Amino acid sequence: MIEAGLRSASTRTAAFVSLHAAVALFGFAALFGKWIELPATAIVLGRTVVAAITLAIVLAMRERALGPVRTALVLNGAILATHWVAFFEAVQVASVAVALIGYATFPLFVLVLERRRGAGPTSGGDTAVAALTAAGLVVLAPQFSWSSEAFRGLALGVASGFTFAWLSVRTKRYVASASPTRIAFWQNAFAAVCLAPVIAFATPLPPWPTPTDWALIVALGVICTGLAHTLFIASMQRLSAHTASVVAALEPVYGILLAMLLLHEVPDIRTTLGGALIVAAALIASRRGA
Repeated sequence: MIEAGLRSASTRTAAFVSLHAAVALFGFAALFGKWIELPATAIVLGRTVVAAITLAIVLAMRERALGPVRTALVLNGAILATHWVAFFEAVQVASVAVALIGYATFPLFVLVLERRRGAGPTSGGDTAVAALTAAGLVVLAPQFSWSSEAFRGLALGVASGFTFAWLSVRTKRYVASASPTRIAFWQNAFAAVCLAPVIAFATPLPPWPTPTDWALIVALGVICTGLAHTLFIASMQRLSAHTASVVAALEPVYGILLAMLLLHEVPDIRTTLGGALIVAAALIASRRGA
């Protein structure tokens, strides 16, 4: 009985490690927006192609078919492409910290979208989340002008947060009847299909990736998408959705710390304070939505 308890504790510890590793890798992905010298659309096209191939290999190794194509996932793919393009644009326009903090508003949008779908009435807690998020954005933005790079980056980060929330709410409808890995495969595949003509008809055409760019795109797709997604799913087998949502809200913290370490991007006091308010709002929203 004691041995069984120790095995259970060990398994839960491994699940926690997998969950935190996945969230850290999601945050790590932001740094590639600085390292890869390509437009955001080209980065995301490469990421989605590599991620789709990686997820297809994962499914094949598990002896699982790709499953039928759901037409609703075509729109999900377009939303995913928009989410990642907005996110990498935010990284390139401003900084990793600003992009991640803007993206961290997504739990508020999840609450709003679920309330609109009749998931429950608005409460005082929802109002507190909205107030904290608004306060964080006001503190973070030095000026509300599109000419400000920080404001443009923040606006793009918030757009990435909204599209991620929309994608999450839509995806929730399908997880009961399809494996998350299959859903992720089709969403990445359709995101690539949506972006291919955008790149093909862009004027001017994006520069051809250098060998370094190719290596970084493969790492982004395999490690920060395929591997991170697999670790996240594996952790969910032992941990509750509530635990996963709270840890996922820490993605900006991991990403900012990694940017400080690897890019020497140290956020100023304004960014730190605004980010703290928004991350606090994300944690509260995650707890309420669990």
